Amino acid sequence: MSSQAGDVLLVVDVQNDFCPGGQLAVPGGHDIVPVINGLIERFDHVILTQDWHPAGHSSFASSHAGAAPFSETTMPYGPQTLWPDHCIQGTEGAAFHAGLQWHKAEMVIRKGFRSEIDSYSAFFENDKQTPTGLTGYLRERSFHRVFACGLAFDYCVRFSAEDARAQGFEALVIEDACRAIDLDGSAEASRKAFGEIGVSLVNSSDIG
Repeated sequence: MSSQAGDVLLVVDVQNDFCPGGQLAVPGGHDIVPVINGLIERFDHVILTQDWHPAGHSSFASSHAGAAPFSETTMPYGPQTLWPDHCIQGTEGAAFHAGLQWHKAEMVIRKGFRSEIDSYSAFFENDKQTPTGLTGYLRERSFHRVFACGLAFDYCVRFSAEDARAQGFEALVIEDACRAIDLDGSAEASRKAFGEIGVSLVNSSDIG
């Protein structure tokens, strides 16, 4: 398939804290950087997301007495995995990976900056109601096909792709340009969910 005028590449959270050596490292997270750079060259339109938490964010295990990272709690908006402190605003961990050639991006969406609510999706906070503004941006610019890649496949990429589909866009996930956390089978659960709602899985080599 070839990139078309109504296509946009959505690069999700390729940040130092999600790469090896970071506070919430996704296995092999750095390996996708060259693949994504190649995709950025092929797409006319690129949008990035950047996890951007204040210190003491409510999704951090350290904000809950006695809670362990990767345990689960209940927030007013529903179940919430508790994470190690990561992507704190202004830190090196929150910066994009040094090898990512991201300066072509037309928009950078920062998410997770509200201390009381986590944010996986590029479209909505985890309450599924608070919008980032991306839907309106894509519609005003007449984009209709969203190609998602980045970190992590089974969390922020998944939520972004699912919300893109729910908002009426065609959604495709470039699987070899993602890596997964795979917490309790979350990677396979993501693939199953994609199949059920019509999110397509493709590889970077499929895109001309």
